[in-house]
Amino acid sequence: MVANVLRSPHAVGVSVLVVRAFIRLRNMVASHAELAKRPDGVESKLGEHDEAIRSIVVALRSLMNLSRSYSPMKLLP
Repeated sequence: MVANVLRSPHAVGVSVLVVRAFIRLRNMVASHAELAKRPDGVESKLGEHDEAIRSIVVALRSLMNLSRSYSPMKLLP
């Protein structure tokens, strides 16, 4: 990382801190089973939302077809 490009002690220290931060983040995610399962839940919710959106689009299309067949001029004598 930074220490591979810059050979200063400060660059080495920063690289060590970055690696430690990623290790800590990995451990936190691994220790929280709920966080690990969350992507599966999001995928299932997306599937449910897709179905709901599909039904809304079908309903809108049917309403649009009804509005095309309706003409206010037909009601006038």
